[in-house]
Amino acid sequence: MAKKYYLLVIIIFFSVSVKAQKVYEFNSTCQQAYQELIKLKISNGLVLIEKAKQQNPNNLIPFFLDNYVDLVSLFFNEDANEYAIKKPKIEARIKQLEEGTQNSPFYRYCLSTVYVQKAFIEIKFAENWRASWDIRKAFLLVKENKKMFPTFTPNDLIYGSLQTVFSTIPSGYSVFASLVGLSGTMDEGMSLVRNVAYSNDPYAKLFSSESAFIYCYLSYHIANKKDEVFNFIQSRKLDLVNNHLLAYMAANLALTDKKIEQSRSIILGRNKSQEYHNLPIWDYELAFIKLYHLETQEAINYFEEYLFHFKGNFYVKDTYLKLSWCYYLQGNLKAAEAARANILRKGGTDTDADKQALKDAKSGVWPNVTLLKARMLSDGGYFQEALGILNSKAISSFTNDADKLEYHYRLGRIYDDLKKDEEAIKYYNIAIASGATSREYYAARAALQVGEIYERESKKKLALQYFEKCMEMKDHEYKNSLDQKAKAGIQRCTN
Repeated sequence: MAKKYYLLVIIIFFSVSVKAQKVYEFNSTCQQAYQELIKLKISNGLVLIEKAKQQNPNNLIPFFLDNYVDLVSLFFNEDANEYAIKKPKIEARIKQLEEGTQNSPFYRYCLSTVYVQKAFIEIKFAENWRASWDIRKAFLLVKENKKMFPTFTPNDLIYGSLQTVFSTIPSGYSVFASLVGLSGTMDEGMSLVRNVAYSNDPYAKLFSSESAFIYCYLSYHIANKKDEVFNFIQSRKLDLVNNHLLAYMAANLALTDKKIEQSRSIILGRNKSQEYHNLPIWDYELAFIKLYHLETQEAINYFEEYLFHFKGNFYVKDTYLKLSWCYYLQGNLKAAEAARANILRKGGTDTDADKQALKDAKSGVWPNVTLLKARMLSDGGYFQEALGILNSKAISSFTNDADKLEYHYRLGRIYDDLKKDEEAIKYYNIAIASGATSREYYAARAALQVGEIYERESKKKLALQYFEKCMEMKDHEYKNSLDQKAKAGIQRCTN
């Protein structure tokens, strides 16, 4: 009897142990679910996630994929009520992932990825301190995973990305970075990300859309390899029709790079199926496309549509600022003032653009119409039209120092975009000399741009002088973002 009882205990214990074993199995169903999610076909992805959970309740990969669903919704929509509901679920998900077997390369990789995604969400909801510590957790996890599984390619995407970003942390955040031990080298970080983006490794191919997204943004904004980004998009034949994540990335970068028609074509040419997650961001992008060509009424319509659907705080003040400019350019001062009043009441101030919008609203001063039109056209890539507007005015027609400073800066930017470097440097230097102590950002940005011109010309010593000059300027608008770009330039020139 005792022997039978002993055997029964062993069987029960073994059964419980087997049942409790949590694994990381990125099987075909999970891979299909991931591909649907990364295309932003969220509903399809959720169906496949549930299927994978039923196939093996002890497989943790479907729960890992649940976090992608929350990331897309919370990052793009920024709904505070939704965050209140999902925040404890994300915390519980981390605990769940920690139950998995630690001898799998996916154990630390999944946890690291979720911590990074969690940090992105936290930044959107102004929980910057919490986000920083989660980034640190992610960095330490993936660093350890690289040591344990050096040939596991997905490690390099996270590790390389974090290294690249850490290498350019602006001075405003450097104290915190040193406290939590964040550091990195741009060259090493970008090399790792680039290798994943171009790799034919099976896992690299699985995560190819995600790696393309990250590689393009880092290459454009930090490595300053702008032409390389658009060549990559074209040569790799990225699906900008059926993959909405890649379509957003390509359209957004094209808009930033003043390739307006290319951006418009991508946005309007994407698959319009109801299977895709509905993002207000498309209206936001189209609004700028219209504004940059001074099609103000169409811009107003898109901005208002965006504000109606968007639930968050990032760039809301800036959106109302642009809306006020549209009405102002139409000569509708009453509507312009109403939009400006919303800058004071709505949105947050976590971004430099929102801080600037609030400052403009509080000033009560409207921009010079000539300069505003030239700025919009220049930002849209309509350089000859912008140049024509500025050349129609003599410097003596501008009555205050701020407008004169902007006039020279705008001329510098236009000639810069037209690849007329000598003329660009001439006007940039005037802006630097006259605005070095100004609270306006023009002088600091002019120094950054001259640095990038000299960098293109392989005159690295001169480039470094101007990047350092940019960082030396104090108490101006966009200080953190401009310092980060200048620091990135210094990294590029010294490595």
